[in-house]
Amino acid sequence: MQQQRVYNFSAGPAVLPEEVLKEAQEHLYVLPGVGMSVLEISHRSKTFDEIIHNAEALMRELLNVPENYHILFLQGGATLQFSMVPMNLMTTKNKADYIITGYWSQKALKEAKKVGTINIAATTESENFTRIPKQSELKLDPDAAYVHYTSNNTIFGTQWNYIPEVGNVPLVCDMSSDFMCRPVDVSKFALIYAGAQKNIGPSGVTVVIIRKDMLERSSDSLPIYLNYKIHADNFSLYNTPNCFGIYIIGLVMKWIKNKGGLKTIQKMNEEKAKILYDFLDENSDYYRGTVQKDSRSLMNIPFRLPNEELENKLIAEATKAGFSGLKGHKSVGGLRASIYNAFPKKGVEDLVEFLKEFRKKN
Repeated sequence: MQQQRVYNFSAGPAVLPEEVLKEAQEHLYVLPGVGMSVLEISHRSKTFDEIIHNAEALMRELLNVPENYHILFLQGGATLQFSMVPMNLMTTKNKADYIITGYWSQKALKEAKKVGTINIAATTESENFTRIPKQSELKLDPDAAYVHYTSNNTIFGTQWNYIPEVGNVPLVCDMSSDFMCRPVDVSKFALIYAGAQKNIGPSGVTVVIIRKDMLERSSDSLPIYLNYKIHADNFSLYNTPNCFGIYIIGLVMKWIKNKGGLKTIQKMNEEKAKILYDFLDENSDYYRGTVQKDSRSLMNIPFRLPNEELENKLIAEATKAGFSGLKGHKSVGGLRASIYNAFPKKGVEDLVEFLKEFRKKN
């Protein structure tokens, strides 16, 4: 039975802080003072009330979320949000702008087209999504109901290093794969959504941060679970939420705060990414990065080798050596190292040493 933890480079569900896992392990059998497991408590209990309010309060503090925003803990992943966003926000004007930078923004676009007319404000598909479009390239409709973009592209390894200027049009962002990897000015957004399973918890919880005036757009004719106003009015407790997932999010928020907050987390992420990017740049004749330098992600680092045979050999040997999850997404192939908030710097350093040795032998 394996007890040793491997380096988890998976794109998600992804690595969680060891301190969080150990605290959850202690409370899995019995929560102190409660007499039952955290998996067993009612979502209507005083205990869970404290858990969800603590998770929200810490997130609000760390992100400096203004008072005129709700934080919701929903289910259905970012995938459900691809539908909920247009169904709720496109009610005033039956059109929206979408910026396409990869696989997930394409999926969001597909769902939005079922609701209204979509203008593709920019896309880098013709360049195989190797970069983020510049502000000057955005062809925005000033009369759109909202503008939607994806801040980090898990599969292609690109990340926005600026918040697009969209005038008075509400800005919506899918932050699933870089949520809370760095500070962000929440006040620039009408709505942010993010699956928890990359940086802040296990799969099964989706965080939605929504400006209160946006709730006026949620029509009573919507199916009840798909209505943001219903969830806001019921403090994320309209139906039974993912209690355990929200409990873990609370522990992760505490971990981020203890680390020194999001500025410290950003510095840690930049240091980790630099180690691997510097190595790839120095060995670009063998390990080829696939993203233009000004669009590189801190979270997901894809790269290729001279041929697929070598890539498959490296993945097999890396897995045996304790480096898990390095295989690239099936749609693009190659390799990908996902190094989210909780991924240790030592793991990146050890990977670089492994890559050096692999090159020597092959």
